[in-house]
Order: sequence, then C-alpha cells, then structure tokens
Amino acid sequence: MKFIVPEELDGITVKTFLRRHENVSARLLAKLKRTENGMTVNGKVVRSVDTLKAGDEIKLSLPADEMHIGQGEGKAEVVYEDENVIVFDKPPDMTVHPVGNKQDGTLANIAAAYAMSRGENYTFRAVNRLDKDTSGLVLTAKNPYAAAFLQNRAEKVYIALCHGKIGGEGTIDAPLRIKEGHTIQRETGEGGKKAVTHYKVIKNYGDEYTLLEIHLETGRTHQIRTHFSSIGHPLAGDDMYGGSREHFPRQCLHCAELSFPDPITKEMIHLSRSIDFFDEYR
Repeated sequence: MKFIVPEELDGITVKTFLRRHENVSARLLAKLKRTENGMTVNGKVVRSVDTLKAGDEIKLSLPADEMHIGQGEGKAEVVYEDENVIVFDKPPDMTVHPVGNKQDGTLANIAAAYAMSRGENYTFRAVNRLDKDTSGLVLTAKNPYAAAFLQNRAEKVYIALCHGKIGGEGTIDAPLRIKEGHTIQRETGEGGKKAVTHYKVIKNYGDEYTLLEIHLETGRTHQIRTHFSSIGHPLAGDDMYGGSREHFPRQCLHCAELSFPDPITKEMIHLSRSIDFFDEYR
C-alpha cells in the first residue's frame, strides 16, 4: 500500500501523515511498527516520528491476515473487486455473518471460499450489512486499513416495494426504539434514537403497491421497515411489520446503489445492481 506525500504536507511526521491524512488507525499503526519493513519511505525503514518530505513515497506492508470463517456452499455475485475491497450482490435469505445455529451458507462463508479459490487469505470485514431477507450490494474490506477508512463513507440507495399508494417524495423523521417485549423488532416512539428516511416514488402500481427509491440519513436497525410500517405502508412481504406475503415471500427491500471512495486514490467508485420484484416473484 503506497502513498505519495503532497507538497502542502512537506515536513509532516510519518505518524501525523498516516493518522490524520490517510486514516490509518492507531491499532494498525502499532502493528506496522512490529512488522518487519512495516513502514518504509523511498525504500528505507522509518519510525513514526520521522519527518517526511514532499514527493516521498511511503509504503505500508500490512501484517499477515487470516480468514477465521469456514467455507460453505452458496452463491453471491462479485460485482467489484480490487486489492482492498470486494463488493458482493447478496441474495435474499442469506445472513452476512454466521450467527446462532446458522453457521454455514452465509456471505462470510462464501467470501472465505472465494478467497481460498484465488489463493488468498484475509479476514472477512463487512463495511455495510443487510438483513437476512434484504438483498443487494454489500461492501467488504480485505484489510484493516480499508475497513477503517471506509467506515461511515459508503453511501447507499435502496429500492423498496410498499403496500398502498404513496405520492411524490418525502421524509420520515421518527425516532426508533426496541418494541416492548421484543429483542429485535423496532417501533417509532419517544425515547428512541433519531432516525431519518428520505424517499421518492419511482412507480405506482395502482393503489396496491408503490416502488420507492430510499436514502437514509441515519442507519438504524430495521429503519426502512419500521418507518414505512409506521405511516401505514409496510414493505410487501414483510410480515414482521405488517406486510403481506401473499405475493412476495420476503420483504421487498434491495440495496441497489453503492458509492464509496477508493481507500488509496480517494476517487469515488459508483456501483449499481437493480432488481424487479415482480419479475422475481410473479
């Protein structure tokens, strides 16, 4: 992993450059110090207190990584990949991480099998996560630097199919809290965490369904599902929040667009994977 020191940062220390300007975490910096040739400038080993000059090339040799999740069966398309990240198109009915009695067939298992097939070995790090029945784009990092850098930098656009007819566009600003007597289900109400959802109508299917484009200002658990249920338009197929499964066997929610900066060049990467819920289930 290489960086070039820009003119305006001439005279900066290695530590300040990496921590403040390249978002290297304190934990990773400590590991680099203990790694042979972990930090070099123009080919020479340096300390974190050493001074850099404009034009210097600083190279990080990341410590060895290892995948601790067993391989498993299943399929998820790789939409994008480079030396730092992989983006998968996760199908519905698949959890991102092994949990409880579901230790196989998860996205983490599929990622492990994919890495091994290419002779690679790295920890599975999901930057964004989706519910089991929510499909779409999931960004994962191949190394701790990329994982730390991408936190809170991935922008997502969802599409959802809701019951009923919704017009135009709007915002739902309602705090979310855990529903009394439940461990995972949410509801809107006082004392909850701030949650803001922006939406725009893509298409109305008469009075029966509405297809929406959704942008989240906050990222709470079950935010989209709870918010639209709270205004009387639950997601089709989402029986936990009042939706019907008569025509759709799972909640009709899909992460369709994903934008994030390249961890090294900082250039924005834009990806999209659309879905037609009617084509899939009817």
